[in-house]
Formats: sequence, structure tokens, C-alpha cells
Amino acid sequence: MQHIVIAIILNSNQQVLIAQRLPHQDKGGCWEFPGGKVEPNETAFQALQRELQEEINIEVTDAEQWIEFPFQYPHTAVLLDTWIVKKYVGKAIGAEGQPVQWVKLSELLQFEFPEGNQRIIEKLLDVKQSKIK
Repeated sequence: MQHIVIAIILNSNQQVLIAQRLPHQDKGGCWEFPGGKVEPNETAFQALQRELQEEINIEVTDAEQWIEFPFQYPHTAVLLDTWIVKKYVGKAIGAEGQPVQWVKLSELLQFEFPEGNQRIIEKLLDVKQSKIK
């Protein structure tokens, strides 16, 4: 099972950052929350920091684990480890050439995400009226 860290990054307008997968990637064209694979000898938080630096050019200084669950795709099993990024330095950009966009939580359903992200989206929509810390 591949351990994947996922970042939920909210701005002061309660918009969340999403990125579009490049055409050559698995699920190319789908939107996703930034993140990626945890490497051997790396903690989930270290992987989150590394992946967000590589993908969207930000330095995460504080994050909190939010939800974690396994998901079975037809070709692989993943553990989706989702974090709320509380503090970071820098401005989020598509450092690998991928489009990034800030969207209102209520607009998430207008975007196509990989199947494993649906539970995360549902939870975000369930708590959008409450505080996500």
C-alpha cells in the first residue's frame, strides 16, 4: 500500500488550493489537492513539506493531520493521509508546470478529482460552515 500525503490549504477567503494533474500523469487532467508519496525513512510531515516545496513552491511550517483512510484503485492500494496546512511561507504556484487554482469549497464539485479524493471533498463540504483549523 502506497502512503500518500494530501494537503488542504485554505486562504483567508475560505478557498482551497487545487492543482490539475498533467496529461502524462496517472489520472491526467483531473484536479487534486497538492501532495504525493511518502518516501522510505521519511515521516508523513516531512513528505508533506518536501512535496509542497517541489509541487507548489511553498515551505510548510505548521500542519495538522486531519483524516486518513485506505482507498483501493483498480491498479493499486493507497493510504490517503490528509493534512490541514496551518502556516506556510511563499506563494503557491505550479512549480512543475501544472495549473493551480484557489476555489470556494462550494465549487469543488464542479471539478473532476480522482475517486479517492471524493471522501475528502465530502468531509470538506460537511465542515465548511464550521472551522477547519
